[in-house]
Amino acid sequence: MGTAFLLLSVFLACAVEAVEALTIVLAVGLTRGWRSSLQGVAAGLLLLAVVVAALGPALTVLPLKALRLIVGGLLLTFGLQWLRKAILRASGYKDMRDEAAAYQREVAAAREAATAKKSLVADWYAFTLSFKGVVLEGLEVAFIALTFGANQHDIPLAAVAAVAAVLTVCAAGVAIKAPLARVPENTMKFAVGVMLTGFGVFWGAEGAGAQWPGGDAALPAVLAYVLLVALGAVWVLKRRRAAWAG
Repeated sequence: MGTAFLLLSVFLACAVEAVEALTIVLAVGLTRGWRSSLQGVAAGLLLLAVVVAALGPALTVLPLKALRLIVGGLLLTFGLQWLRKAILRASGYKDMRDEAAAYQREVAAAREAATAKKSLVADWYAFTLSFKGVVLEGLEVAFIALTFGANQHDIPLAAVAAVAAVLTVCAAGVAIKAPLARVPENTMKFAVGVMLTGFGVFWGAEGAGAQWPGGDAALPAVLAYVLLVALGAVWVLKRRRAAWAG
């Protein structure tokens, strides 16, 4: 996998997760105040730094075949979950994710929640919601950057792509002080689901001892196959839905 492919894959996947975390933090910060919200963000980032510091070196010492088998399995698990949701959304069986609507739900919940003070945190609700948003979405960012980087023996480059994605999304959110509703998140999730599933199949098979015809050159063909299967599933589900409606 080339450098550009690694950068693009990690950037897109991490940007999707960053958009969801930003929606939560913005809703809480603008509704409940920024002090406790930013404390939650800082605590979440600290926990993520500990996780990355612990897992990063461990991944680099694993034998390449074992690493690819483990990472391939994990990517398949994540990728198929993303792809399943993306296919259901594209075929109309599941509502499209709407960041503006998600933002309004978070704002409504934040306005109704009571204020409770704990130790150094003035607003425990704002702290915990921001903390959970950063940690849950951040773990996926860390997982993607570590697995892609470890497989390509270039964790620093993958980390640069992940940080660039998060900073880009945060800068855009701060500039407009609103959720990034115009980001084609559903399309990006479909693309990322295809990539994670394709990489999972490719690396998992290599880790299990399979030899791809042409080596790394076979990866685009695997991704194209996964994409065609996913688009075929959308087409079939749309026709079935239309038949039921008629």
